[in-house]
Amino acid sequence: MSVRRLADEAVQPASFAFSKENAAWAKATIKKYPKGREQSAVIPLLMRAQEQDGWVTKVAIEAIADMLGMAYIRVLEVATFYTQFQLKPVGTRAHVQVCGTTPCMLRGAEDLIKVCKHKINPEPFETNAGGTLSWEEVECQGACVNAPMVMIFKDAYEDLTPARLEEIINQFEAGRGAEVKPGPQIDRIFSAPEGGPTSLDEAQPAAKKPTAAAAAKAFEPGKPSLEDKNRPAGIDRPETPDDLKLISGVGPKIEGTLHELGIFTYAQVAGWKKAEREWVDGYLNFKGRIERDDWVKQAKALAKGGEAEYVKVFGKKPR
Repeated sequence: MSVRRLADEAVQPASFAFSKENAAWAKATIKKYPKGREQSAVIPLLMRAQEQDGWVTKVAIEAIADMLGMAYIRVLEVATFYTQFQLKPVGTRAHVQVCGTTPCMLRGAEDLIKVCKHKINPEPFETNAGGTLSWEEVECQGACVNAPMVMIFKDAYEDLTPARLEEIINQFEAGRGAEVKPGPQIDRIFSAPEGGPTSLDEAQPAAKKPTAAAAAKAFEPGKPSLEDKNRPAGIDRPETPDDLKLISGVGPKIEGTLHELGIFTYAQVAGWKKAEREWVDGYLNFKGRIERDDWVKQAKALAKGGEAEYVKVFGKKPR
C-alpha cells in the first residue's frame, strides 16, 4: 500500500467541531463501549467526521483524539491506515470509487476509469475545475455478480456501461444525484437474472406450475427420451445387485439413477453398444465421460472376476 499523508496545510481548515446532531450521535456512540474501552469508537467517529466535511482533516483527527483521550498520533495512524478515509478534499457533489478488482476489470472497469479521467480529472483524488467531482480506483466493493460497478458515497451503481456512468456523473454534477436510482442499471432486481427471475416464480398461477417431471425436463434440454429405442434394456432388481460404484465415474447418486433405469449388474454395462452408451451419456449429461472412463472395459473386468480381475487389467484397485 502506498504511503498516505494528510493534505497540505494550505487546504487544512483552522478548526473542527461536530454539528449539534453529530455531537449527540458521537456521545451516544462512545457510550456503547465498556468503560475504559471508549477508544474503540475511533473509526465510527472518523467516518462521521468525513461524512460531515467530506474528508478527514487534521483538526478533526485532533478533536476526535481529545474526545477519546487518545494521543494524536494514534488517531492519525488509524486515519492513514484505512483507505476508506479521504485525507484530502474530494468532490463536493460526488466522489466516484471505481472497482478495479478482477471481476469488474474483466467486465469493463477500464472503460469506466477512462470516463472518470475524461469527465473529472486525468488523475485520481484530484477534483474537477469546480471542485464538485473526484474519483479513485478501489478494491472489491462486493458486487462482483453485477460487475462493473462504482460507489458514490454510500450507494452502489452496478451493471454499468461507460455511457451510463457518464450520465450518472452528469446528474451528480448538476446537483441531481438524488434522482439517480442506485443498484443495477439494467433490467434486473439486485443480483437476480437479467430480465427477471427464471425459477421459483410464485407469480404464476398454481394450476399452471409445471410438474416435477416437466421441470426436470425443462432444466435439462436435450435429455434423451426414456422411450428412445437406444435406451439400454433394464431388468428387475436382483436380490443382490452388483456394486456399480466400483466403476470409476459412478458415485452413489449415479448408481441410484442407473437403478432407476433398470441397470443393476456389471454384465449389463459391459454389453452396452455404442448407441446405448451415447444414450446413457446424454441422459446423465456426462458429455462423453462414459467413453473417457471406459465404463464398458471396467464392467467387463468386474463381471469376469470382480476386484481381482480389475486389478489384473488396470493395475490398481477399483475406485
